Formats: sequence, C-alpha cells, structure tokens
Amino acid sequence: MILKSLSLLNYKNFDSKSFIFNDKINCIVGNNGIGKTNVLDAIYHLSFGKSYFNPVATQNIKHYEDFFVINGDYKKDDKIEKVAISLKRGQKKVIKRNAKAYEKFSEHIGFLPLVIISPADRDLITEGSNTRRKFIDSVISQSDKSYLNHLINYNKILAQRNALLKYFALNHTFNNDTLEVYNIQLTDYGTQIFEKRDAFLKTFIPIFKSRYEAISNGNETVDLVYHSDLFEDDLNTLLKTVINKDKALQYTSVGIHKDDLHFNISGHPIKKFGSQGQQKSFLIALKLAQFDFIKAQSGVNPILLLDDIFDKLDEQRVAQIIKLVDDENFGQLFISDTHAERTENAVKQVHQSYEIFRL
Repeated sequence: MILKSLSLLNYKNFDSKSFIFNDKINCIVGNNGIGKTNVLDAIYHLSFGKSYFNPVATQNIKHYEDFFVINGDYKKDDKIEKVAISLKRGQKKVIKRNAKAYEKFSEHIGFLPLVIISPADRDLITEGSNTRRKFIDSVISQSDKSYLNHLINYNKILAQRNALLKYFALNHTFNNDTLEVYNIQLTDYGTQIFEKRDAFLKTFIPIFKSRYEAISNGNETVDLVYHSDLFEDDLNTLLKTVINKDKALQYTSVGIHKDDLHFNISGHPIKKFGSQGQQKSFLIALKLAQFDFIKAQSGVNPILLLDDIFDKLDEQRVAQIIKLVDDENFGQLFISDTHAERTENAVKQVHQSYEIFRL
C-alpha cells in the first residue's frame, strides 16, 4: 500500500498544499513551527479519521476558516483508492472512500494500516492507564472489526450503568433487576474484549522484546505485563461483589475499562527506573512491534511515520533504526526533521529511493 499524493486545504497551518510522494522514503524537513508534523498528522488523519495530536476536531481547521479538506490517493492491491476527510464548523466530519461517504467511521479503521512514532508517544509511559488501553485497542482494531464494535458497545453500556448508579443515588432508590440487565451485557462484551486483549498480548510481547533487543543491542531486559480484573474472576461475579462500592462511588469500579499494561525494564517500572534513552528505545520497539503485528494480520505493509525522532535519540540508536527499516519488509516511510542535511545523511545509508520536501 502506497500513498501516492496528498492535498491539504485549510488544514492546521496550511491554506493549500499538495505533495506527490516517493513510494519508499519521504522526508519532510524545515524549521520548527512550519508544519512538518502537520503533514504527518494529515496522513494519520486519513487512516484513523482523527488527528493523532489534537482530539478537538474543529481545532484542526485553519484559523479564521470554516472548513478543512484532506485528500489522499493510495495504491492498494493494484487499485487506486481515493480517501477524503472534510469538516465544516457546526457540522459532522465526513470520510469518503472513492467519493462514497462512510455511514460509520469504524468501517474505515484498518483499511489504511499505519503506525506513527512520535515524541508524543511518551504519554504511554507518563500518563494513566487509559492511554495504554487506547494503544492496545488501536492495534487490535486495525485488524479486527468485531473487536472495535464490542468496545463501542461496552462503552455505551458502561455509560448507561454509571448513569443508573447516579440516578439511584440522587433518588435514594435501588433496583437490582435493572442493574442486572447492564451487568449481563457488560459481562458479554467485556469478556470477549478481555480474551482478545490477552491473546493479542501473548503474540505481541515476544515481538516487542525482539525489537527492543535489536535497538538496544540486548543490553537490558524489558517486559509488558497485562493487568485486568478479569484475571481474578468473571466480570458478572466481580460486578456483584463490588455493588456497595459502586453505589457509593456512583460509577462502575471493575471491568476491562480498568485494564492496564505495565512497562518494565529489568523487572522495574520504566517510568521510574529507565533512562531517557531507554524509554525512547522502549517506545520505538513498541511501535515497531505494532508495525510487525499489523502487517502479519493484514498482509499489508503499514505506512510508517517517524515524527522528529532524530532530535530525540543518540546517533547509535538512530543508526539501529535506519538499519531496521533498510529492509523490504518495510513499505512507505515518512520522516519529519528540522535538519535537512542530517536526514539526508541518514537516508543515504538506506538502499531505497527517497524524496526530500523542504517546507
């Protein structure tokens, strides 16, 4: 799968901009604040229907404009696929494939597999469990439509159960039969989500460890440890066990929405015991493992976006990454950097064609 061309209209800092891309390596270079990351984010937007960096959709519209449009022409399975995303203030976002709008955005997820490596990934280490759950969900959803639907349904039922608990508290009442209806549905969807997360991580963790070893030259041992309430008991039993706690809190305190993924180095949390270089290598290994997993599931080389990574890593680690992507197993690559010369020197080591775009 190749992104052949990209055009932006009123997207972030661009009024109108077009690109014709190389099939292998594309370098977007220029000073800070000029829009390098915005180009990569537009490519991400085409795959996921949203920005990687700004979840508030209207804030991706250029200042003082009423709308944005992103158009991408892809070559996939020897066919040209045209994908367009547009948003007008006060209206819903529209995603079109070959001029036909999707009824549900979830139908588009996984069609254009993509992995991004960015300084913003550090949130996976520093932020709460929600960020790490989203990472797991994003990887699985790109190759499993039923998983995404189960997740959407679980979150709807969870919101309804929480609303019911608040209603009980406000009205000094309680109806266990009504609550049980939600418990059964949460258990159904939650169990399937848990089983898929568990199976995914059993496959994913060895891939991740192998990638980390290649980047770090095997100097440290790392691990990902999956934590879930459902390892203790089935969800329906757990929900009944904590009912008094849930009534007091007015929200659901157990379930797969509390799952977490612990990041460890030499048996300790990397957040506290990992150096900056180790943390960066850990995150890059995580994303390269994501690439490997999605490729294995879909049979397609995901597009790989490397946002500003040369600024954040020492030369040895950059050399390791360049060596890893100098491989036919990788497809199309997009790199953003502030230093054109540094980027060109790096990609010259790779035996692939490349194009440099100066903003």
